[in-house]
Amino acid sequence: MFDMERKHQLVLLIMAALILFGAGFKYAQVQGDQVDNNQLIADVNVSGTGDTNNAGEKDMKPQEIMVHMAGEVQNPGVYRLTAGSRVVDAVNMAGPTEASALDYLNLAAPLQDGSQIIVYSKDEFNQGLPAGAGSGTRGPSLPERELAGFVGSSGLININTAGQAQLEELPGIGPALAQRIIDHRTKNGPFLSTEDIMVVSGIGEKRYEQLMDLITVY
Repeated sequence: MFDMERKHQLVLLIMAALILFGAGFKYAQVQGDQVDNNQLIADVNVSGTGDTNNAGEKDMKPQEIMVHMAGEVQNPGVYRLTAGSRVVDAVNMAGPTEASALDYLNLAAPLQDGSQIIVYSKDEFNQGLPAGAGSGTRGPSLPERELAGFVGSSGLININTAGQAQLEELPGIGPALAQRIIDHRTKNGPFLSTEDIMVVSGIGEKRYEQLMDLITVY
């Protein structure tokens, strides 16, 4: 009887040990899976962060453009600027002279890579720069540059820079009216839009309708 009880106790102990061992093994397996998953998540996060940082570093690297400064500046030549720079930035780098006619430049205009900015003198604007006039230090003559701002590449006349002769080429614009346009922009600054030309005495809506497809501002 005593031996039977000891056998039962031994069997129960063995079964309890097996149950505990099985439970411990299962617990260790679950913990191991969690560690592996956590490590995987950490690796993914580190890898993702690295890619993002590398992309951010590339995006943060400033892009450069090159522009050619010519005309009435102290140091004409080719300059490197950060993309998104404005005309005023290039003018400041080249250094305008006392004779520079900066009022006739759109200093807020964004620069484009490979562009040329020509700064004229006040005397040149006052004289109207007759067609064919040019300077050996500024490259091709005006007709070859399409009057370099007086007549744009589209063939439109820029009323902010055109001289007396160019303005008189417009329909309905004689010497007196052309002079009024020049006097107005000299006193008040450049026109902000082509419609602004109607503030000049003698130019109403009907005359503007004749001019609107022939003029521009910049």
